[in-house]
Amino acid sequence: MTDIALIPLLLAAVPIIGAILGLTVWSQPDKLKTWSVIVSGLSLLVVIGVSGHVTESTEGQLFLYLLPLTAGASLLGGPAHQERRLSWLLTLLFLGFGLGILTSQQIVGQIAVVVLLGLITFLLYWHHNPLWPRSWWGICVYGLGAFCAGLAAIASPPVSTMASLLTCAILLPFLPFHQGYVSALTRLPGNLPAFIVLLLPVIGLHSLITVIPTVPDVAISTMTVLALVGALYGSIKALAQSRVRLLLAYGSLSFFSIFWWFVAISHTITPQAVVFLAALALVTSGLLMSWQVVRTRYGDDVDPEAISGLVRRMPQFAVLFSLLALAAMGLPPFGVFTGFIGMLLTTALTSSVALLVMMIVWLAASWYILDMVQRLLFGRERSDLRYEDLRRSELASLLVVLLIVIALGIAPTSLFGITQPTPNAGVVKESVSWNR
Repeated sequence: MTDIALIPLLLAAVPIIGAILGLTVWSQPDKLKTWSVIVSGLSLLVVIGVSGHVTESTEGQLFLYLLPLTAGASLLGGPAHQERRLSWLLTLLFLGFGLGILTSQQIVGQIAVVVLLGLITFLLYWHHNPLWPRSWWGICVYGLGAFCAGLAAIASPPVSTMASLLTCAILLPFLPFHQGYVSALTRLPGNLPAFIVLLLPVIGLHSLITVIPTVPDVAISTMTVLALVGALYGSIKALAQSRVRLLLAYGSLSFFSIFWWFVAISHTITPQAVVFLAALALVTSGLLMSWQVVRTRYGDDVDPEAISGLVRRMPQFAVLFSLLALAAMGLPPFGVFTGFIGMLLTTALTSSVALLVMMIVWLAASWYILDMVQRLLFGRERSDLRYEDLRRSELASLLVVLLIVIALGIAPTSLFGITQPTPNAGVVKESVSWNR
């Protein structure tokens, strides 16, 4: 039998060693991209082989599967361009950190979080644009996250508890610590935003599962209020955006805030919340990959207002983009809808204000998501634009994401073993916790 203590090292080593070996074909972008996709596939095979020894819960296994799948899809859908080489290797490196953090002991995992957030802070600084001063907020927020993760590893309660909670609020975006998330989705190069949008919330959830039962009532009350404010704030900011990545960043922030509200009022994390979080992160990743398709054809700095009429000339892209947009709006049969309805049905709701806020968030999402689809797919075809439908690699990457989101929506119980929560909060916590 595999030595359980060596499994986290094995899971982390495969993509990290793959990233190092990728340097041997650095001068050949086509081969480097192919190698990166192969390493992601190998990581998935290793996860499948050892996941039964790593975690007692199917929810924990779900995220172990999703990380290499999303990494591979984001790598596969991007162009084989030399400017993307660093982002490919960093994706493998971050994948190794993610798998290691999810399966390591608590102290080791927190040290890995410090290193991961430190690397992202450096990347944001490296790609900082003086014309966009708000990116400094993102740099400072992730720097604070690295400090809090380190403090949580060496301090004792209650200091370690609050430091861990702050780290979770930075990894799993929560007002007012959301600027790091917004900066990561808008400033990081290549396919990294499409992978980061799943990686960081999953790591945040991993820590939050342990922290949330020990959070004092005062902090829980504050979280409840901030979650509702964050849901409204994210929706309003998304409505005001013309740039697609900013729209997706603030739109997903509003839905992440809903997740935080349910966590705060239930004082635990139910399996339905896990489905909601996984589907939301995957849908946002898929929409970022879709936007990468447009950027590949028309440039990284393309203005969304200048693109229209894609529906007839790019039908495959139009269909997949529209389906992902419907999923992002929280409509059935996709995972965001299933997770949200599951949270509603398994949580005692006593606040009409909260229900009103959720309704506003959903209506706002319907507006800004449909507006984005309308601007890109419909309208007048332009004779000066070169229309090219999805390439096979792009089609495969978007299909992978879409099929997983549909699977989470229509069959979370049979496919992923998501169990119904019990009234006992301790039992629920046990059902979604990873071994440490």
